[in-house]
Amino acid sequence: MPKAYLILLLAVVAETIGTTSLQASQQFSRFWPSVLVVIGYGISFYFLGLTLKYMSVGIVYAIWSGLGIVLIAIIGYIVFGQRLDWPAVIGLAMILVGILIIHLFSKTAGH
Repeated sequence: MPKAYLILLLAVVAETIGTTSLQASQQFSRFWPSVLVVIGYGISFYFLGLTLKYMSVGIVYAIWSGLGIVLIAIIGYIVFGQRLDWPAVIGLAMILVGILIIHLFSKTAGH
């Protein structure tokens, strides 16, 4: 895996932790989940910034946000019992297909 994608993956994981903690913080009324929100997003934006040395901002943001959306939807389903209907599942699948198209076929992705 190229270095840029590894850094971007770290940004996605940190963002996912931050967003999951945001739900767990109960509107910032719980201290430790609230701390994890700030740390998760801080780390995520740091790695997101590093990724911009190698890839264009539009591609980076599309992959970062797309993977984050899909991961958060899966975590919401498993951890928080938030149900997904078929249109939501199809939409999430389309996001993944879009990310794959960018990765596999785009010359602007900075392979």
